[in-house]
Amino acid sequence: MRGTLKKTACLLLCVLLALPLLSGCHGKREQAGFQVPESFDESRDYEISFWAKNDTNATQVAIYEQAIEDFQALYPNVHVNLRLYTDYGRIYNDVITNIATGTTPNVCITYPDHIATYLTGENSVVPLDALFADEAYGLGGAQLRFESTSREELIPQFLEECRINGQTYAVPYMRSTEACYVNKDFVEALGYTLPETLTWDFVWEVSEAAAEKNGDGTYKLNGQNVLLPFIYKSTDNMMIQLLRQAGAGYSTDSGEILLFNDTVRDFLTQIAGHTAKGAFSTFKISGYPANFLNAGQCVFAVDSTAGATWMGSDAPLVDISEDKLVRFETAVLPIPQLDPEHPQMISQGPSVCVFNKADPQEVLASWLFTQYLLTDRVQIAYAKTEGYVPVTSKARQNPEYRDYLAREGEDQDEHYAVKLQATRLLLEHTEDTFVTPVFNGSASLRDAAGQLIEDVTKSVRRKQTVDGAYLDRLYSDTAALYHLDQLDTQSGAGAPGADLGPLPKTSVLLLSALGLTWLGRGTWVLAGAVKKKRAKKRRGS
Repeated sequence: MRGTLKKTACLLLCVLLALPLLSGCHGKREQAGFQVPESFDESRDYEISFWAKNDTNATQVAIYEQAIEDFQALYPNVHVNLRLYTDYGRIYNDVITNIATGTTPNVCITYPDHIATYLTGENSVVPLDALFADEAYGLGGAQLRFESTSREELIPQFLEECRINGQTYAVPYMRSTEACYVNKDFVEALGYTLPETLTWDFVWEVSEAAAEKNGDGTYKLNGQNVLLPFIYKSTDNMMIQLLRQAGAGYSTDSGEILLFNDTVRDFLTQIAGHTAKGAFSTFKISGYPANFLNAGQCVFAVDSTAGATWMGSDAPLVDISEDKLVRFETAVLPIPQLDPEHPQMISQGPSVCVFNKADPQEVLASWLFTQYLLTDRVQIAYAKTEGYVPVTSKARQNPEYRDYLAREGEDQDEHYAVKLQATRLLLEHTEDTFVTPVFNGSASLRDAAGQLIEDVTKSVRRKQTVDGAYLDRLYSDTAALYHLDQLDTQSGAGAPGADLGPLPKTSVLLLSALGLTWLGRGTWVLAGAVKKKRAKKRRGS
């Protein structure tokens, strides 16, 4: 009976202590360091889930499946269940949902911007620094059953993006950048010569020249009714890279929002002017850049190097009918620059994180599989499917990979020339790449950066006036739409451990009701226990 009374008292005390906190702050989460087990218990079986994304690419699926099969041959007691998604947004939404129910996957391919949001869940994602350094099971560990990469062999520019709030929460899996795919025949037909490095001025000048029409409304350049001289796939990248090239503000490492500045205003005004002359459009407004490029309806198409297999007359994944296809010479160049002597381009691509579980051995099994994804065999095989590059210097120096690069143009599939040129572009410009700060809210900031360009472009096409008053409204509307006006820009914008402010009143009422319910139940249990004790005493007397 004494044990029951003590437990009930403790319950009441916890409820009473919690009640004053219900009106306090929310979103503050400290990610506890993971304690690496001294050894991996191979007497037990483990079942881990692996969520991954592919572009309905059967070759990529086969690579995942082969990696799982090879890993399980090394560790027969670890069973990996693969779940495939068609886009990273769906992975993100499912992870967020599963964090709330405690049913996250073990290993997940995702983006660091998304991981920053996952970290608002308590101990949801494992900090990897201790695992990196572990002599037995860390990077290059002595007890691993495969040849692992060392930390020094991870490309530092790619690993940097995986650090959040001073800790490493992911490993890079594949990396790409953006490229400008150019119809060289069109450029020369307009009387221009392609430079080694494109400038924004050059692209805008050629694009406006390409927009000239005949008297019947067709375009002089292609004789068609449709021509979109310059199309950008990812306008968030466009804005971010413009700001980086200009040395202007986007955000600080701590999460302070700097996007809504005068430099952005100038860029948007310029984009509006070029759009008004028929020189510019975007993927969200007009459609996939590769389709216009391959149909002879585009001069400059900016897309990821990972999308190179869709670009050009001989693209293995060409997505338009044969009768629409136009033959032309495709040039693959870095994105336009403000200063061609000091190029700046974004580093992007999926990373892999490990989710925390109650069982440290299960987490260790997940980490072993995550490391296996960094082996040369997996890295090289996956890089061959698209214009990705491996994330380790070890894989880059592998004779198999060097042979792959040397066979550019041998066929129109694995060695498709445009894909290999896009790959080389990133390999040669790795030192010129950068990553954006990652924090809880950085994904929304990225979306907002692109939305500014999308809205201005739409407005011009709708014959609306883009002036100072318009841009003032656009700034305030975009900040509100993406809740950027609610971030605490001075204390880290919702970074792990940041104070996200007071809970909404409805949440306070709900939690208070739950607290009072438990208080009532505790009081009832305590009263019942006291009543039984008194009855027992009476019987004993």
